[in-house]
Amino acid sequence: MTFRTAPRPSNPTISIIVPARNEAANLEVILPQLPDAYEVILVDGDSVDGTVETALRVLPGIKIVHQTRTGKGNALACGFEAATGDIIVQFDADGTADPADIPALVDTLVKGADVAKGSRFRRGGGSADLNLFRSGRDLGLNLICNVLLGTRYSDLCYGYNAFWRDVLPALELVDSAVEAPSDGAMLWGDGFEIDTILTCRFAAAKLRVVEVPSFEKHRVHSESNLDAIGDGIRVLKTIFDERRRENAALAHTRREPIVVAAPIVAPFRVEVEQRFARR
Repeated sequence: MTFRTAPRPSNPTISIIVPARNEAANLEVILPQLPDAYEVILVDGDSVDGTVETALRVLPGIKIVHQTRTGKGNALACGFEAATGDIIVQFDADGTADPADIPALVDTLVKGADVAKGSRFRRGGGSADLNLFRSGRDLGLNLICNVLLGTRYSDLCYGYNAFWRDVLPALELVDSAVEAPSDGAMLWGDGFEIDTILTCRFAAAKLRVVEVPSFEKHRVHSESNLDAIGDGIRVLKTIFDERRRENAALAHTRREPIVVAAPIVAPFRVEVEQRFARR
């Protein structure tokens, strides 16, 4: 797929996308650590704890976007569409991502990568949050992904990515303007599966992905919304669904262009995601 229309700048502008839902306490700590020179976009998911007010107070230049549906995937899509920087950085609001890693991610892109992917398992990376079970689970899922997609990822499950904004068309995310299903279902890619979807689509689009060592910190406040078993099942199913999607696209390309009538409704949703979407 062709997605580049012009040479990439050697001194790019940066947009940091921060999806957040009731993360006021964490934003109080994290936002002041982000460089002033970057465009920071907070995508709010109907927070009721003063998330938006806190963000505007601690980082007056922040740009506020309200997501159009529910779920982390939709929040990221809304942020990506609003970004004006040459480079987009995904940044979690819970404090687990280290702002000090951003320069290395950006430098990797400037040196020729399409995508810079944070990895906890590269030398120099690590995690304060991974236990033995989650580490084994992530390495197992990583192996399955690499076998099915022909990739060499070391850390499939970590969603700290940076990429050139010109690759967005290759990712084929659902437009933020599409209405949510009337029955309350979530569109495929709107939920927590988005991190795995992006990783799979980087590979499907034949983008040059370079991993960058990154250290995952503890959440600053509150607990994670995910659980180890449910999260693993979701990631595994996403890998197979995205593999089937890629195979179908290749088959149709050989015969005729694909015509997509409507966005796909997510066929599977673990219980913890359903609870999070309703909060």
